[in-house]
Amino acid sequence: MKTKITILFLLILLTQSCKNDLEIIDDLSEDSYSLLNQDSVQTNFPDLIKNKIGIVGYIFTNCPDICPLTTNNMRLIRERIENENIKNVEFVSISFDPEVDKPNVLKKFSELHGVDFDNWQFLTGEKSVIDNLIKEVGVVAFVGDSTTFNDGTKTYYYVHTDRIQLIDQEGRIRMNYLGSKIIIDQIMNDVKLLTE
Repeated sequence: MKTKITILFLLILLTQSCKNDLEIIDDLSEDSYSLLNQDSVQTNFPDLIKNKIGIVGYIFTNCPDICPLTTNNMRLIRERIENENIKNVEFVSISFDPEVDKPNVLKKFSELHGVDFDNWQFLTGEKSVIDNLIKEVGVVAFVGDSTTFNDGTKTYYYVHTDRIQLIDQEGRIRMNYLGSKIIIDQIMNDVKLLTE
């Protein structure tokens, strides 16, 4: 009898500790950032993911490589979430280039990448608000090389953190992943830990 109780206790302890295997990197639950989504609707981050699991990527639409890969990976994760019938997951892409990435630009970018807006929003806002937000979540982004062509058009790129974050139902960042190289099975396993 004593052995059965010990085994039962160990199983309960093991089950309870799985959710805790994901450390708390930062707590955003008291933060409030007023932003606009791709339809120019004012929203608040992180309130829009309150009581949900948030999968959040940081992008800019002029990006030639990392950001399109991050967006595509988030789309693939969303498909897996849907196929595995996991509920209460919200996807968010936040632009750190708000002076260019206005809502209509984000909408075009997202449509080019086959985004379904049912549980995915693209956000932008005032530069000072975005700068404070990305600083809080540990994302670095600064303008790098730029080129001016003969016709006067200018291209520029950001040097930036390659990031997708997993945020739990209480608004706490639990994992950071390389957005362009994320292992989808890994984030799926981590999402499942938060649903237990």
